[in-house]
Amino acid sequence: MIKIQTKDFNIEEEIANIKINLSEVGAITTFIGYVRANNNSKKVNSINLEVYENMAKKYLANIFDNAKKKWDLIDILVIHRYGKLVCNEKIVLVATFSKHRKDSFEACNFIMNFLKKEAPFWKKENYDKSYSWLENSS
Repeated sequence: MIKIQTKDFNIEEEIANIKINLSEVGAITTFIGYVRANNNSKKVNSINLEVYENMAKKYLANIFDNAKKKWDLIDILVIHRYGKLVCNEKIVLVATFSKHRKDSFEACNFIMNFLKKEAPFWKKENYDKSYSWLENSS
């Protein structure tokens, strides 16, 4: 499931909503990304995340297909927020559901690496008197 939204999310509720119908799940791996207070030796006040939503959903659907070919996954959840976020707010949740932990761990890392490198999200960090547009990780 792919959710791209401005509102915050409750991790336990999101996972429970998927897990309730999946009795075969033995492992769930999660990654949660937060807005940091400091980055590149600068104090961050907030960030603005922009997204091309239709493209992001297509990219994520493709990466989900790739992950399901590589690992034995039962389900995948990605929630990515956009808009203005302040320090300590959640940005992203990646959750992978599988029978065994190895598949879940590796797939979660694979999907998060994709989000950091190639997904069509753009991040502007706001400082006291300036800002910077950040490049995707390499």
